[in-house]
Amino acid sequence: MTQIELKQQELEATNVPTPSAMGRKVSAGSLKRSLLAFLIVMGPGLIVMEADNDAGAVSTYTQAGAQYGTHLLWLIVLLLPITYFMQEMVARIGIATGEGFAALIYKRFGTGWGVFSLAALQITNFLTLATEFAAIDLVATKIGLPPIVVVPTAAIGLILLVLTGSYLRWERIVVFLCLLDALWFVLASLVHPIWGQAAVRSIAPTAPAGGLTLPFIFLVVATIGTTIAPWQLFFQQSCVCDKGLGEGDLRFARLDTFIGAVFTVLVAGAMMLVGDALYRVHGHFTDPAQLASSLLPLHGAFVKNAILIMFVNAAVLGTTAVSLSSSWSYAEVRGWSHSLKQPFKKAKAFYLLYVAGVMMAALLVLIPNAPLQFIILAVQVLAALMLPSSIIFLQLLANDRSLLGDQFVNRNWNNVINWIVVSLLFCLSILLAAQVALPGLFPSP
Repeated sequence: MTQIELKQQELEATNVPTPSAMGRKVSAGSLKRSLLAFLIVMGPGLIVMEADNDAGAVSTYTQAGAQYGTHLLWLIVLLLPITYFMQEMVARIGIATGEGFAALIYKRFGTGWGVFSLAALQITNFLTLATEFAAIDLVATKIGLPPIVVVPTAAIGLILLVLTGSYLRWERIVVFLCLLDALWFVLASLVHPIWGQAAVRSIAPTAPAGGLTLPFIFLVVATIGTTIAPWQLFFQQSCVCDKGLGEGDLRFARLDTFIGAVFTVLVAGAMMLVGDALYRVHGHFTDPAQLASSLLPLHGAFVKNAILIMFVNAAVLGTTAVSLSSSWSYAEVRGWSHSLKQPFKKAKAFYLLYVAGVMMAALLVLIPNAPLQFIILAVQVLAALMLPSSIIFLQLLANDRSLLGDQFVNRNWNNVINWIVVSLLFCLSILLAAQVALPGLFPSP
């Protein structure tokens, strides 16, 4: 008996109303009913995609625009299918098995690989959390507020967001924060980009005036590296399981993931156009907060303040998603209760793990002279080294017919595309890790 059949029997025995069951009640008939069914299912795909536009992504995309204008817009468009195909496999496996990514690695590949993947995830995620809070610290300093107050306040807010005992309440709030990123489209319009040039460079690869220099090439690699992070694989599969999506929800889960991928890529392009505003006046880029201040004389206070707000929003989205990917994964492996539908008293260990991760990362940022630059570099190296193994696990799981059954297993065309993507990401990840860890390894001519 496959995992799918076992899961269906469990759901029938418990009589728990799942999105799949609710979707079937409204799926027949009109477009209105189909839309309602989709709205019931949507959430995990949009959240995992847009949360990846976190503080680090804002820094990367705006830096790409500030240093190279619109020359990398084509790369953003090229990354759309990569983001979709990787996360579609995760959603499919989660629906088919009802189990998280970390738990399946333990079950199918043994304790050794399970410990490796879980330990690497926890370390990388914790350091990533520190960079998210570093962004909040940076914005607080820029607007004249004491980080010692702002950072802990943000941490408490993120904790309260999760400790509601309601998955749907958490999801609705986070989806709202995702949609708030549409403000980047307004900002891109307000900085008056050269739309014709941007349109052409979105489909035609071009090199900047200096040619294919090493800084340009490694910014290309960094841009690709921000597209798929290891935590995304763990997060979406756990999120799909916690929401209770079933076999009948696969079609809408795919649509949710695709819409999330398109929206995320468009937002990333808008960030690059905002950075391009600095490139066109030959300004110097340090970070998004400095970018906001530099654009104040040119485009006014609204643009400056909106960039700062969006930088914080990106950090908040990244923090809640990354923290939950850690907590869900560890709790799944340990066999703890780990659903956002459960109150604190019924899933204490799961919630306390989330609280501890958030608070420790916030406190790390507040330590005087904390080595934040070292942390940022360490995150890049660890994530780059972890990503190839994570997506290889994903590809192997997606081809496990005994686990997924004929309906959910990869098709041949899936494998051709996915192994090309895996090979590309593997090479680029190792290259990025080597460049960050050993800056002199590829010296400039």
